Amino acid sequence: MIVPGQTLTNPVTGERLVFHVTARETGGEYVRFEAVVSPGGTLASPHLHPYQTERFEILEGSLSMTVGGRRLEAAPGDVVVIRPGTPHDFVNRGDRDTRMLVEVRPALALESLLETMYSLAADGKTNRFGLPNPFRLAVIARAHFDTVRLPVVPAWAQRAALAVGAPLGRLLGYGPVYRPEPARASAARPVPAPA
Repeated sequence: MIVPGQTLTNPVTGERLVFHVTARETGGEYVRFEAVVSPGGTLASPHLHPYQTERFEILEGSLSMTVGGRRLEAAPGDVVVIRPGTPHDFVNRGDRDTRMLVEVRPALALESLLETMYSLAADGKTNRFGLPNPFRLAVIARAHFDTVRLPVVPAWAQRAALAVGAPLGRLLGYGPVYRPEPARASAARPVPAPA
C-alpha cells in the first residue's frame, strides 16, 4: 500500500514518483504525486486509462507528449489534461530532469499498478522497455484492466488474449501484484575489520 511521501523509482524508464496524496486518504477519489522524468525517460508503453482523467502540470523541464494522436511540447506552467480513453505517451527529449505534478481521478488501482511495474523494473525483472515477460504482464494487465489498456488493440481482443495468457501466467506462479523479495541475509554479510 502506497503511503504519503513514498518514492517509487523505475530505473528502466527513467521515472521517479513521490506520492503527495494517496487513494486511501481521498477514499479513492484521486491520487496525486510528483513525477521526475530524467533525460531520455519515457513511459514503458503508450496506453490509455478507460475510466480515469490524468492531469499533468509541468514544473521544470519539458516533455514531448502524444495525446490522442496529437503531438505537443509541454513546458513549465503548462497543464495537460488527458480524458478517459485517450491514448497517450511521453518522452523527455531535454538535457535535464522534467518535474511535474500528476493527479489521476479516480484513483482506482493505479497505485498498485505503479508499485508493481516499478518494483519489477527495479528488481531487473523487465525488458529494456520496462515490461515484464508476456505471461506475468497478462496476469497484471487482467487485474488492472479498468486502470490501463493498450491504445490500438480493441478491448474485446485484449480481454480474449488475457483470458488465455493470465491463467497460464498464474500457473507459472505470477500474481497480479509484485512485492520485492526481502534482501537475502547473505548479501548483507559484514565486512571484516582490517587487522
